Amino acid sequence: MDNKLLNPGRKPFPAWKWLSQSAILATIGSLLAVSSASAQLAQSPPIFENPTIAPTFTPDPLEIRGVSGGDVTARSIVGTAESPTGACVGYIDRQPDHVLTLTSFFKFLKVEVRSSQDTTLVVKGPGGIWCNDDGSNNNKNPAIAGQWQQGAYQIWVGSYQKNAFHDYVMRITQIQ
Repeated sequence: MDNKLLNPGRKPFPAWKWLSQSAILATIGSLLAVSSASAQLAQSPPIFENPTIAPTFTPDPLEIRGVSGGDVTARSIVGTAESPTGACVGYIDRQPDHVLTLTSFFKFLKVEVRSSQDTTLVVKGPGGIWCNDDGSNNNKNPAIAGQWQQGAYQIWVGSYQKNAFHDYVMRITQIQ
């Protein structure tokens, strides 16, 4: 073995000097890309949030992201096939996707799901169970609107096929 390679009796050679200028620039670029991706995620609506709102909430609409679907029928979770706002259809998780807490009575509130896929909506809370399919203007996304009592509402977003999962944004608004 060549002793010159071991550098005996001299200070260790700093590791950063082994890096080429292009390797340093590539590392800085990677760090900036991660930082940029983190900033984009921070600007997206939160996922699976459990909001508490009052009649003057902001921002309006409040947007929350999630993933629809599950392995059990909506009917088996809520115990009914039909509600005043529509059929209880689709597959959902056993636990709700969101819990929406209203600090007081809402004269008007609308919960709408927007997805590129056909989704369903189940809400269980003070005063009953409400289900919907195809309730919004674009004929494939559900919405439930009207007067809402104070209290906690369990919300499930379903898919038509068992274990089919689709991204969605749930919009909550008091604007008619």
